[in-house]
Amino acid sequence: MIIGFIGFGKVSKTLFDLIDSPEIDFATSLEGRSAKTIENIESSNIEVLESFEDVAIKSDVLVSATSPKSALSVAKKYGKHSNGIYLDLNNISPKTTLEIDNYVNCLVDGAIIGKIDSNNPVLYLSGEKIDDLKFLNEFLETKKISDNVGDVAILKMLRSVYTKSVSALLIESAEIAQKHDLKEEFFDILALTEGEDFKEKSLSRITNTLNNSKRKSEELEEIIDCFDDSDLIMVKAAFKKLNR
Repeated sequence: MIIGFIGFGKVSKTLFDLIDSPEIDFATSLEGRSAKTIENIESSNIEVLESFEDVAIKSDVLVSATSPKSALSVAKKYGKHSNGIYLDLNNISPKTTLEIDNYVNCLVDGAIIGKIDSNNPVLYLSGEKIDDLKFLNEFLETKKISDNVGDVAILKMLRSVYTKSVSALLIESAEIAQKHDLKEEFFDILALTEGEDFKEKSLSRITNTLNNSKRKSEELEEIIDCFDDSDLIMVKAAFKKLNR
């Protein structure tokens, strides 16, 4: 079996590291990749093909893990060349997921829940061909949501509504506390009700959000577009905060 990756950031690198089997080979391409991604690829023992079209043709499972903005264009460009499973792990809306389904032969909608580089991430899946990915259970926990493409996308969106709005509020609160030289005390009093590890997790969340603000704002934009008939006051405020 060959698993191909379009994009080789944290998500793809995590899967590559976790799936350790002599019966599984991996492939990707340097085509259009950033210097950091190229460095990740070159430091890994992974076959590098000339183009992502070649990767799509060769792969039994093609993993798309790029960015919300490029997920649809990637599917349009390479999905038609994939004869196996097309596993989309981008943080995109159900609407975008269903659009992608028009351009690929066998779409499975997926999401890795939990810290991406942890030792025990959980992979949520929806789609008719989920059973063809049962082998992944040997390397990480997987959860089948349904046969309906888009259900995992809805859950991803709802989780992002919560986590990214909370992250924006944490950033704002911590900034005010810092201005008053009370940042340590601020997290100490929150830890009294939120748990002993709250400070460590919050600081990690703030750092991650600030370091990936562009991608996270793209994800919030997807949420706003997806649930535009809902009351999204907090989400829109978080989107504005991250863009600042």
